[in-house]
Amino acid sequence: MTTRSAIMAAPAKAGPIKAVVFDLDGTLVDSRLDFAAICNDIGWPVGTPLLEQLATVSCLTEKARVEQIIHQHELAGAEAASWIPGALASLQHLQQQGWPLAILTRNMRSATERVISRLQIPISLVLTREDCAAKPDPAGLQLIARQLQLDCAEILYVGDYLFDLQVAANAGSLSCLYLNGVNQQFMAQADFHISHFNQLPELVSKLSGQA
Repeated sequence: MTTRSAIMAAPAKAGPIKAVVFDLDGTLVDSRLDFAAICNDIGWPVGTPLLEQLATVSCLTEKARVEQIIHQHELAGAEAASWIPGALASLQHLQQQGWPLAILTRNMRSATERVISRLQIPISLVLTREDCAAKPDPAGLQLIARQLQLDCAEILYVGDYLFDLQVAANAGSLSCLYLNGVNQQFMAQADFHISHFNQLPELVSKLSGQA
């Protein structure tokens, strides 16, 4: 596999890692979700954190309306999703090396399962917002660590958004920001960052102490 050098910071908590966990939307796949459009359809200000705001809605009728709008967008995104360049090859490379892999997403289960089925994503350990408290709550990474019989500090979490970096920090895991051209403002909060997925195997190797 052709690689470019991953950009590595030097956090005090670095390595060795024993598993890699991924965000889904914007990280492994491009589902073309338009969060501004979702907010507009609901009637909320653009930029509103959807799940956090939804949790404050007390009227059951309103809650059902908002949930339906979010679900429609997520299911449409699942049907439109495509691989992020290099992600599949990177996963296959890591699997060939014997790395335990998992997915932790804020998506709903039905949309997540549809994406995994359509794209044949080769990861079986998957947690959605219906399985645990949503990121940046560390519960999901803690549950994955228990299932893998690891400490959270032995996990590298790869994502593209602030919540991904926060969940890693909250769980005591290392974070890697996948740079997509519009999220550079989060770089300072990431332990590491990559601009292409063909950089990830090299980074994982270094963090495992194998390189």
